[in-house]
Amino acid sequence: MRVISGKARGRKLFALSGEEVRPTTDRVKEAMFSILHFNLQGSKVLDLFAGSGQLGIEAISRGAKICTFVDNSREAQKIQLQNLKLTNLFKNSRVVFSDGPAFLKTTTEKYDIIILDPPYKTDLIPKILQFVSKNLTDSGIVMCEHLNSLEMPENFQDIALQKRYKYGKIILSTYRKT
Repeated sequence: MRVISGKARGRKLFALSGEEVRPTTDRVKEAMFSILHFNLQGSKVLDLFAGSGQLGIEAISRGAKICTFVDNSREAQKIQLQNLKLTNLFKNSRVVFSDGPAFLKTTTEKYDIIILDPPYKTDLIPKILQFVSKNLTDSGIVMCEHLNSLEMPENFQDIALQKRYKYGKIILSTYRKT
């Protein structure tokens, strides 16, 4: 696992261990950031279910102003901090120990980009989408990484599916405010 592009390009990152862990592949990560490319510069990013932090770190490395990393695992939080220090991107970050839905319900922050990459064998993304709108700027984008078997809504409150991108069994679904 490494940073693909930007200020921290080529840096190898620490990964979480365990059978439940599934880091985003370089192919999918490159596709994700090609989609987000024009939205990244100076943006405020939320990496929900951050795990090792690789997606938020990639966002900062490519020009995001700040990224908030949220995960409810102390081990994940420790790895995120190690990776942020390793990449010299710590000053552009905020690491929060919290459950994803609880964080969205309580924060008043607004984000330009919200990355949702929960464990695949859950149905958390559709549940989370109901809380996302109040935390998304008017021109913001929600990027969801999930298995192609997960039923994703076309619309949710005032956000709508913009496009789906397929990479084998993985789908990247993008949502924007309507």
